[in-house]
This record gives sequence, C-alpha cells and structure tokens, in this order.
Amino acid sequence: MRERLDSGERSFSFEFFPPKDAAGEEQLWQAITELEPYGPTFVSVTYGAGGTTRDRTVAITARIARETSLLPVAHLTCVGHTTDELTAILRDLGAAGVRHVMALRGDPPGGPGSPWTPTDGGLTYANELVALIRERTDLRIGVAAFPEGHVEATDLDHDARVLKAKYDAGAEFAVTDMVLRASDYIGLVERAEAVGADLPIIPGIMPILNLRSMERMAELSRRQLPTEVVARLTPYADDPQALRAEGIEIATELCEALLDAGAPGLHFYTLNRSKATREIFGNLRITV
Repeated sequence: MRERLDSGERSFSFEFFPPKDAAGEEQLWQAITELEPYGPTFVSVTYGAGGTTRDRTVAITARIARETSLLPVAHLTCVGHTTDELTAILRDLGAAGVRHVMALRGDPPGGPGSPWTPTDGGLTYANELVALIRERTDLRIGVAAFPEGHVEATDLDHDARVLKAKYDAGAEFAVTDMVLRASDYIGLVERAEAVGADLPIIPGIMPILNLRSMERMAELSRRQLPTEVVARLTPYADDPQALRAEGIEIATELCEALLDAGAPGLHFYTLNRSKATREIFGNLRITV
C-alpha cells in the first residue's frame, strides 16, 4: 500500500461494512460490483463493536481478495479481544489472502461517549495493536487519524503525538474519519509533519444525503456540522431529492478542495451503496 501511495498517483478507495442479513449482503456485493470498474487503490471492510462482526469481516475481506481485482484492507480493533485472539484473527486474515489491515483501538464497549475499558489480556491503545501486528505478521498496516482531534485527546498536539506513536510502531498510512472542512484536514497534516509522523494521510468523505442522519453521525464523534453546510442544506429540509443533490455538490466541492490542498487521495464511506460515490466521481471527472 505504501508503495502505491508513494507512486504519486492519487488514491481513491471505498469502505464497506459487514451486512446483517441476506438482503444486506446482496446490496453490499452490488455496490462492490458497481465500484470495482473504478479501479480503487483499495477497499476496506469495517469491524463491528466488540468484535461482533469478526467472522463476517474476515469472510467478506477474504471473498474480495479471492473473487475480485480489488485490494482489500480488513479493519481490526482491540475491543473485546485478548492478544491471543487478535493473533488468531490475523492468522485467519493471512490464510485468506488478505495482506493489509487497519489497526484501530475501536469505540468503547459501551458505545461512543462511554468510558474506555480494556479487555483483560488485551490491548489498550492502537499503537500497541500496530506493534503486535508488526511483531507477529508481515501484514501491511493502516491506522485512523482525526482532522479535529480524537474526542479523548486532551488537545490537538496530544492527538498528533498519538498518531506519531502509531507511525513509530509500524503504521504505513492513515485514513481519517469523515472530514467536514478542508481546513481541518490541512491542520491535521501540518501537525503530523511537525511531530515527524511521516505517513500518507487520506481524508475520509461522507456524502450528506440526509441532514438529520449526518448530524447524528457528527454528534456521535462529538462534533457539529459546519454552520455554512447547515445553512446550504436547511432550505431543502422538505425536499429530500433537492437536499441530496446539494449534499452531493457540497461533497464534490470538499473533494476538490482536499485534492487541491495536496491530499494523496480520497476515501469514501459508501454505507454499502455506490450511487452517491459514483455521482461524486462523475462531478470530479475522474476517469475509470
């Protein structure tokens, strides 16, 4: 992955989550099929809270590796696992042909906003998980980064030092949670450079298709949508199609600003649907 990102070509990637039922699985694979022709640098598969989707994450990532031309990245969190269990999961991923993993601490077992409690015999911090992966496997490792700082960081400088610890442990690239302002991403990159976290940082993009849902997502990370974004969307509160169109336009403008600022690429949170991502690609005139 690092070699791909260092090649100078822009990275475009997509994120999926393990579905809960057969209908959801059909929707997931439809999205994968529709997005595969875009030739993404990689696709990632998330990991449920407390390891609840362990088997499905491994199975979906393995199927992507086996049946498509895509490069899969499996998420893995510290939550609910001992180091022996984490090692077993890593072994399963390697046996399935997966070569890249996103190493994350994960949300507290009680959900966002609740106190963090490490698992007995497990790990407390993402940099410890990175170190474990580096020590016990030859997998390539990505990590999370936070444009406005992690909610538990005491300040932005502390947040940058946490990213540096993950880099020092062996992380080769980072993907941010959803970027709400290009200036937040630029600030993150500057802070990372200042502390010597020398890794590509890919901004995460979440198209706004429903205002209340997006506000709720921001609230879960203890953030707020920018007032200028809310002001643009509020006039369309009673017109879902018009609001969606404006949301796509806002996402397109954000993507353009991020690429102009030197971002190595874009990572799209697809929610297992491809249409919004394909529309943004069309607006950006990215060739496939």
